Amino acid sequence: MDRDFAVQLAGRRLTTAEVLYYMPAHPTLLQSFLWQTLDLPPEFPKVHKFLIFWRREIDAVIHSVTCSAAGLVAPAKLEVARDVGLLH
Repeated sequence: MDRDFAVQLAGRRLTTAEVLYYMPAHPTLLQSFLWQTLDLPPEFPKVHKFLIFWRREIDAVIHSVTCSAAGLVAPAKLEVARDVGLLH
């Protein structure tokens, strides 16, 4: 069995963390950093570990962090079209 698939079955979800940050020399310029990993919501232990590393090793100051998680393992969704039309 694929390792990532097994991790998803154990409850991990594809997690996207957006970190808004600024450099101390330019506090009015917000920048964005996106990072994705398989993590366990709502605690997000991998994201927390990453943020601890960021605060310890990176000079940029974190303004805010937004996390979102989506399940990858789900039943297929099928929708039937109710309207048919022509596009010229």
